[in-house]
Amino acid sequence: MINKKLFSFVFLKSEASSLRSLQENISQLDVKVVLVCLVVALSLTCTYYLDNAHFPVAFLRDLNLTGLAQLANHLLFQHANAQLHQLLYWAAVIIFFYFVFPAGIILFVFKESLTEYGLQLKNASQGYPLYLGMLAIMMPLVFYFSGSESFLERYPFYNVARNESLFPNFFLWEIVYFLQFLALEFFFRGFMLHGTKQRFGFYAIFVMVIPYCMIHFGKPMPETIAAIIAGVVLGFLSLKSKSIWLGVMIHCSVALTMDLCALYRKGLF
Repeated sequence: MINKKLFSFVFLKSEASSLRSLQENISQLDVKVVLVCLVVALSLTCTYYLDNAHFPVAFLRDLNLTGLAQLANHLLFQHANAQLHQLLYWAAVIIFFYFVFPAGIILFVFKESLTEYGLQLKNASQGYPLYLGMLAIMMPLVFYFSGSESFLERYPFYNVARNESLFPNFFLWEIVYFLQFLALEFFFRGFMLHGTKQRFGFYAIFVMVIPYCMIHFGKPMPETIAAIIAGVVLGFLSLKSKSIWLGVMIHCSVALTMDLCALYRKGLF
């Protein structure tokens, strides 16, 4: 799906830029790369430990904020929409540590534009044939695996009750779910990739893929293996175009298809 000439162009351009940066700063510590790696490590740690819905309740109790702790406990565990509230809390943690926190580092520490980290719209649609090709491959696979027990146990994240309407809770969740994918793409294919390419060049793609693969641990094995392939392809496209929007579209399209297939298999759609 990626022709040899295009691959060579992106590879040589990335390596040349990395070599030039290394030659110009050979005697200096690359503070930017160090900070990017530390922010990535901290963000991944926080999303792992803080995404448990019990955390805010326990944290507020530890601060002796009993009233707020009781309110959080009610919203997350006793409210009629507790399931939705738990998912919104999880998404909020992801959006903060994958988008808000690194964006703040870019704007206020690096003093650079977010467009340099994948948010530019220019050239965003250049790889649309690849987008269509990936969808053509993924859609049949998603439909096939959607019949498996492990798939139906996990998807959709918002568990629709038998007689429950999809509106408004399921629709609200899907919107927030999509925003979480924007944060995800920005974190890996934006902040991490473009924040380290000056040091690692083309190989920043593969450095990024390692933690991206690991956040899929616990999901069905085929999905985790697919994440490795998708991570490399989307990393290449972001490196080429400096845009993450194609990756956001792919993630949202596949996620929506997975949820709709799961609802169909369960007789809810």
